[in-house]
Amino acid sequence: MPESAASPSDDESPAGEDAPRSEDAPDDGAEPEELELSLGQLRRRIGEFLDDYLDGKSDETIGTYRRSLNGFQKWFVQQKGRFRFREDDVRAYKQYLTEERGLSQATVSTYLTALRRFCQYLVDAGLLEENPATGVKGNRRPESHSRAILTETDIEALEEVLGTGTPLACRDRACVYLMLYAGLAEIEIVRADEGDLEQTLMGHFLRVQGKGRTVKDERVPLDDKAAGAVYDSLDAREATVAPEDPLFVSHGHRSRGQRLKTRSVRSRINDLLEKAGIKRRGLTPHSLTHTAALLWLNAGMDVSEVKDRMRHGTLETTMIYYKRQGLLKRDPEELKEIGA
Repeated sequence: MPESAASPSDDESPAGEDAPRSEDAPDDGAEPEELELSLGQLRRRIGEFLDDYLDGKSDETIGTYRRSLNGFQKWFVQQKGRFRFREDDVRAYKQYLTEERGLSQATVSTYLTALRRFCQYLVDAGLLEENPATGVKGNRRPESHSRAILTETDIEALEEVLGTGTPLACRDRACVYLMLYAGLAEIEIVRADEGDLEQTLMGHFLRVQGKGRTVKDERVPLDDKAAGAVYDSLDAREATVAPEDPLFVSHGHRSRGQRLKTRSVRSRINDLLEKAGIKRRGLTPHSLTHTAALLWLNAGMDVSEVKDRMRHGTLETTMIYYKRQGLLKRDPEELKEIGA
């Protein structure tokens, strides 16, 4: 039998009021305003949601939903039957995430997105009439990114420590240039194959598979600086590179020739930031990707084109960069003080 809350008093439940809908209750045509699930039923439904409803999504995306819904299950148990998939219940969950757990805005939004998608699955399965999480929005995006960006002085210092004398140096230089001058993320770099490179009359392009994607469904333009570094890296490889081979490989003793991992990209770029003397709080390898947008905006590129190149979902996200253009020309020491 489904779990239920303690029986309300007669004053709280006047005669004739509709009882909450149970998954086991027969469908008598009444509008299912509430849904009562036991913990076992919830787990079964979540399993079906992850296995069937998210079929075709990447392992990374499914893992994010699984972790988020695991957190929801723990809170569901604490409610002892009080959570019945009403909008107020979802608002209470958001309040718990924000106030009791003290999670960041981004994490709260991730948890709510997972619950919203799960509720939509329950709607599609006929267990709910409406999605109770639709009206409960995630926290607003921060007005600025938490990661610092590189200034023009930082970029000069970083380029000075990039080498070209060895296959490893050429590879690292290509990775830096793809992030800094093409706006690629680490995951897009390591997933790329040699055959994803394209050269047309319109210029150089790279087909990429971004975070949460299952196929390489986006085509990123490469400026001459980034394209040149990539081709130099391929020319420096010791073995012939076939189209199906990774665009970038490891040069370690145990993993030589294997596809480069995001952890390795992150480690190498952090080392380069340290070597250049520009490493500071908030400045991470992904800061290079953020900086690409500012470089394009400062060069006069239209905001809508920057949005497309950065593969932003909304223009609002791109406008965050637009407001930060002036940081490129600031003194790095000054940025340390303001944390930008």
